[in-house]
Amino acid sequence: MNPLSIDKIYSMKAITLRNNKLAVSETTKPTIQDNEVLIKLNLAGVCSTDLEIVKGYVPNFNGILGHEFVGTVAETGENVPSSWQGKRVTATINIGCETCSVCVGEGSEHCPNRTVLGIINRDGIFAEYVAVPEANLVEIPADVPDKLAVFTEPLAAALRIREQLCVPPSRSVAVVGPGRLGMLVGWVLALSGNEVVMLGRREESLELAKKWGLKTDLTEHIEDNVFDFTVETTGNEAGLEHALRITRPRGTIVLKSTYAGPANVNLTKLVVAELNVIGSRCGPFEPAVRLLKTPKANEILDMVEGSYRLADGLAAFEKAAEPGVRKILLTP
Repeated sequence: MNPLSIDKIYSMKAITLRNNKLAVSETTKPTIQDNEVLIKLNLAGVCSTDLEIVKGYVPNFNGILGHEFVGTVAETGENVPSSWQGKRVTATINIGCETCSVCVGEGSEHCPNRTVLGIINRDGIFAEYVAVPEANLVEIPADVPDKLAVFTEPLAAALRIREQLCVPPSRSVAVVGPGRLGMLVGWVLALSGNEVVMLGRREESLELAKKWGLKTDLTEHIEDNVFDFTVETTGNEAGLEHALRITRPRGTIVLKSTYAGPANVNLTKLVVAELNVIGSRCGPFEPAVRLLKTPKANEILDMVEGSYRLADGLAAFEKAAEPGVRKILLTP
C-alpha cells in the first residue's frame, strides 16, 4: 500500500475554525482514550452558537465545530462495553473533570475545568468521526429517525426552562425570536398548556409558529408590561431590550441567547420592576428523546431548510447565516 493510501485511511473531512478562518479541511481521524468511543457521523445540525463562534463568541477557538448530531458507534475504548458497538447515539456536550466538587455534586455542565464539544477546548462533531466519552452517550431508540434525533440537543435546551421554572398554565408567556431555538422553546412551553405568543420582527418569520398553532405578533406591536414570563432567544441585544420592556413588574425573563460582543442595554427596569432574570443553557437529553418518539414531534421537521455534505460546509454556513433560516443539516 502506498503512503497516499495510508494517509487516506487515517484522515477525514471536517469543518474547522482556525485563526478565525472557517474551512473544510482534511484532518486526522481521532484516536480514542480507554473511556471513549469513536462515533461515525450520521447527521449534524448547524445552530446559532456555531455561527456566533465564527464571529468570535469563543475567543481563540481552534478546532472542529459542531455539537448537535446523531451517529453510530464505530469503535469502543478498552474500558467501554463492546455492547455500544453499532448503536445509534447522540451525546451530551459538556465533558467534566469528574473529580471537582461541582462535577461530583451537580454534574459536568458547570465544571470549571470542563471541555465542550465544538465550543471549548474540544473538537466538535462537524467531521466524519468524533471521539466522545462513554459517560456522555445517549442511545437513540430505533423508532426515532436520524432526522429527528439530530434535534435532541436543542430540544433538551428548550426543556431546561421546564426544569428551572414552574410556569403555571394560566400565566402569559412570550418567546422573543421565532428562530432555531425560539421555535423549540415555544413548542415545549405550549405542550404544558401555556398560551405562548411568538414574537418576531417580520410577519413572514412567524408563519411556522402559526402553522404550529401558536399565537403570534410583531414585537414592536406589544405594549409595555404585558407578560408574566418572557423567553429571549434572538441572539441580539435588541431582543433583550424588548424582553425587558414587555415583561411586567415582578415577572421573569429567561435568557437563552449566546452571542459575540457586549450587550449595551439599560438595565434600570430590572431594579425598579423587581424582575427575575434566569440564564438557561443545556438541558436533559433523555426527556428530549422521549418527546422525539411522539407523533407530534414530526412538526419539528418543518424547521429543516436544507441539507449539505461536509465537503460543502462553507455553503452550509452561508445558508444558515441568512436571515430567517432555521435548521441546516450536514451529512458526511
